[in-house]
Amino acid sequence: MQTLIDVILPVFLVIGAGYAATRGGWFSAGQIDGIMKFTQSVAIPCLLFRAIAGLDLSASLDARLLGSFYAGALLCFLAGLYGARLIFRRDWEDSVAIGFCCLFSNSILLGLPITERAYGAGNLTGNYAIIAFHSPFCYGIGITVMEIVRHRGKSGRAMVASVLNAMFRNLLILAIGLGFLVNLTGLALPEALDGALAMVARAALPGALFALGGVLVQYRPEGDLRTIIYVCAVSLLLHPALVWTFGTAMSLPQDLFRSAVVNAAMAPGFNAYIFANMYGRAKRVAASSVLIATGATIFTVWIWLAILGGAG
Repeated sequence: MQTLIDVILPVFLVIGAGYAATRGGWFSAGQIDGIMKFTQSVAIPCLLFRAIAGLDLSASLDARLLGSFYAGALLCFLAGLYGARLIFRRDWEDSVAIGFCCLFSNSILLGLPITERAYGAGNLTGNYAIIAFHSPFCYGIGITVMEIVRHRGKSGRAMVASVLNAMFRNLLILAIGLGFLVNLTGLALPEALDGALAMVARAALPGALFALGGVLVQYRPEGDLRTIIYVCAVSLLLHPALVWTFGTAMSLPQDLFRSAVVNAAMAPGFNAYIFANMYGRAKRVAASSVLIATGATIFTVWIWLAILGGAG
């Protein structure tokens, strides 16, 4: 329990600092939006580019690992999408954003450190394999479905054009694509450029979390609490249960199985709010779900680790 608190508490402290600074008047809503824009458009793309460019893509990219994790993620997206539409009567655009909250688990900020603390630094191969495809997979699905529902009624050619336009205008997707290009070609970045990217990337997570705290001043869970609880249940319970089922059926090796289940058991990542903010849809649900589910992770991951066994 103390290990999980040590991992998650710093996240809450940074979010809390952003909330207190905004609530106390030291930062205005416009300034918080500026920090959000910087992290979303500059710092996080730099972080993703460097992470993908430096990954060892040949290290145990087990099809069973990726299949079990992402099949579970896709089913959770559908559960979020249709749950929001049929149970909570949200419009289709809101429903896609809520589905994205159920799809995108926090594999970097929570998944990596919790797996490392539980099983050791030598058991992170599965985590890195999942991270390599996480953003492209999730944003690919989210953007495609959102553009389809936004342009429903148009011709198939116009719809495909709108999807491709949205994909290739998205800085996160472009950064990931460039990262893969550098990785696969073996191109070495000039040291000065890599150093500059590293400096900007270091601001990504703390800046994004601080901005999220400021955003939470504007978005309260009133009226959306049932939807937020639903998102938390899908993310923290359904996703790891599905991955457990698929991983067991595919006889996934133990180290990869643990990585898959632990990553699936993480709260929605900050990208859930970034996606909602990109389209201006379900932002209150996304912001509150990230915060509440991250807090609940302290208890749910403790249970999953106990079920998995072998935590050191």
